[in-house]
Amino acid sequence: MATTEVLVSRGEFTNEPFTDFSNPQNRAAMQAALAKVKSQFNTTYPLWIGGQKVETGEWLKSTNPSKPDEVVGIFHKANLDIANRAVELAHQRFQTWQRVPAAERSEIMFRAADILRKRKFEYSAWVSYEVGKTWPEADADIAETIDFLEFYGRESLRVAQPQPLNPMKGEKNYLVYIPLGVGVVIPPWNFPCAIMAGLVVAAVVTGNTVVLKPSSDSPTIAYKFLEALWEAGLPKDVIQFCPGPGATVGDTLVAHPKTRFVGFTGSKEAGLHIQEQASKTQPGQIWIKRTVLEMGGKDAIIVDDEADLDAAVEGVTLSAFGYQGQKCSACSRAIVTEKVYNSFLDKLKVRVEKIKVGPADDPNNFMGPVINKGSMTDILKYIEHGKKDGRLLTGGNRLPGDGYFLEPTVIADIAPKSKLEQEEIFGPVLAVTKARDFDHALEIANDTEFGLTGAVYTKNPKKLEKAATEFHVGNLYFNRKCTGAMVGAHPFGGFNMSGTDSKTGGKEYVMLFLQAKTVAEKVS
Repeated sequence: MATTEVLVSRGEFTNEPFTDFSNPQNRAAMQAALAKVKSQFNTTYPLWIGGQKVETGEWLKSTNPSKPDEVVGIFHKANLDIANRAVELAHQRFQTWQRVPAAERSEIMFRAADILRKRKFEYSAWVSYEVGKTWPEADADIAETIDFLEFYGRESLRVAQPQPLNPMKGEKNYLVYIPLGVGVVIPPWNFPCAIMAGLVVAAVVTGNTVVLKPSSDSPTIAYKFLEALWEAGLPKDVIQFCPGPGATVGDTLVAHPKTRFVGFTGSKEAGLHIQEQASKTQPGQIWIKRTVLEMGGKDAIIVDDEADLDAAVEGVTLSAFGYQGQKCSACSRAIVTEKVYNSFLDKLKVRVEKIKVGPADDPNNFMGPVINKGSMTDILKYIEHGKKDGRLLTGGNRLPGDGYFLEPTVIADIAPKSKLEQEEIFGPVLAVTKARDFDHALEIANDTEFGLTGAVYTKNPKKLEKAATEFHVGNLYFNRKCTGAMVGAHPFGGFNMSGTDSKTGGKEYVMLFLQAKTVAEKVS
């Protein structure tokens, strides 16, 4: 079937709906999926290199942050030789995969989307256990994964069609988009299925081959996603599954002369390191490596004195403490004009103290654990620093239990340019800063090295118009939370040290994995 016919047959893209867990049938299905997934804990998984299982006898263990004694999966760990071989074999496979018609590649993605729909609860359960996402957060992760499969499948078909050019008399001319080559994909743990899948799918559906180095905190869900792709018909040698340490395996993959591009989501420090490594031309390298970098944020919500305070409190709370604040889009700064500052804090304290924290597999909890012990230790250090620089409004402690549970924490009276106001914490900590007025709030919001998401609460249309022009972030929201970007509706990516503004989930995204070739033929 031709690309145009496939595109028409699939219809318009629509976002995958979220699951209504108030429905007893859905709750029962999720409970059953959690039990099924838990029965598969402690399974050992191989690497997949060149379409073959590879075992090293060196282990990487993934654990449940709600109950760290529980081992979710055990993985053979790659070494430098395997990393180099993975790139070489991916380069060999690229020579044939790039010739597979776009329609066939997209159909694989559509079939994989159908598989995930049928097993949505099961995939959500893996996410909940492995990275501590509560039911709604895990469900949203899988819904977004399905969206990426459907959206990028359609976009690949769109760009595979003949591209319009100005005709030239006496010539037949056309432009085609061709894939780049081998891509190294290094995803984060916080959206262990969605972001990982988005990077992989956009690269593979456009004809590239991939070496996937999943986060050491979330290799199981990456493996499970590959199983869905394989079941959907993707040849097993198109993606090399290569878990291992970033400082050794990751650096080797990025530096390899046959690596053509790197897709990364994670911290600013790691992203800048990858950018530096990729910029160094290696012996035998014949191209400039492309990097697609999605990094951190220090996202602010401005609360104006003309705002609906109750709506602002709710939006700030959901943005700051959804998934324990472990989103690059999370609100870590609330900047509130002085006329409503005290009223806002009073309402915020009451709302935050209603949040229930506990194991992520318990549907009664709004917050689960932070990802690991190291993260918990770092967050607690930030809290102690914040207590000195500001006023602890609520929270501030580790909660009882074996899991990495922290209280949702709000620290008020944080000054602009201070540590808590400038540095990404990546945890359930909100810094609140007082601004003189709306213009001052905008000034404070823009005064960081990041520029990912932001939001403004005000009923004044002129202030919203000013923010639309002057609030320098890649994703800006008005009178709503600053998290929850939807594929197709909110192309996602930020400015400055937040990354290369790659706009994942947007129509331009697949172009990052392609290059344009113009052909002109003289005709009589």
